[in-house]
Amino acid sequence: MKRIILHIDVNSAFLSWSAVKLLEEGYKKDIRNEIAVVAGDPKKRHGIIVAASIPAKKLGIKAPINLYEARRKYKDLIVVKPDYSYYYQKSKSMMDFLKKLFPEFQQYSIDECFIEYTSMKRIYGDEVKFAYKLKDEIYKRFGFTVNVGIGNNKLCAKMASDFEKPDKIHTLYDYEVDTKMKNLPIDELFGIGKKTSEKLKQMGIKTINDLANYNLASLKKVFKNLAIDMINSANGINYD
Repeated sequence: MKRIILHIDVNSAFLSWSAVKLLEEGYKKDIRNEIAVVAGDPKKRHGIIVAASIPAKKLGIKAPINLYEARRKYKDLIVVKPDYSYYYQKSKSMMDFLKKLFPEFQQYSIDECFIEYTSMKRIYGDEVKFAYKLKDEIYKRFGFTVNVGIGNNKLCAKMASDFEKPDKIHTLYDYEVDTKMKNLPIDELFGIGKKTSEKLKQMGIKTINDLANYNLASLKKVFKNLAIDMINSANGINYD
């Protein structure tokens, strides 16, 4: 049986958790549906945005721009201060719940985790059907949505969860890498940061497919020993 990995990612985590907190406190609007952000200090025009709602992102308002720039795009922007202790509580609640379901569980960040599903398939069944049940159960229990990415390794599962959001299930199996991943811009390849992306573009590497087929010796001249891992990633190969 091929390895199966699930990657669970809370949608706009700090914004979503702030929305849940506000609703618990009696706030009438769900800020996930409004043009809203979480920012360091709402009173400071140069406060930095750490999270934004999907309606805000559609207007180009997203981390890490400052509030002054954001309010130039939309003057009636809803701004909420972050509550990191509350975020930790919400994260811990979800992670503890998942740990009970899966013996092979790895928390990756405050709002992301990987699950080794291979051995659990005989218990929970088809991974796609189960992923739909799982995301719905998380929303029912905790009040926020997640994306679940499914792949044959961690790289592909992570890439899959970053496809269309929010509240979605996506697969990126080995046989789907060519059609679902390689046509994406190079910036969207997991592990490729902004500076690396800029260097790659200067070398004429604009898509993941460009990198997947790039000459290894030429890439090594610029990125040394990292070159092999970069080309492997572009081909959906990951040994973690």
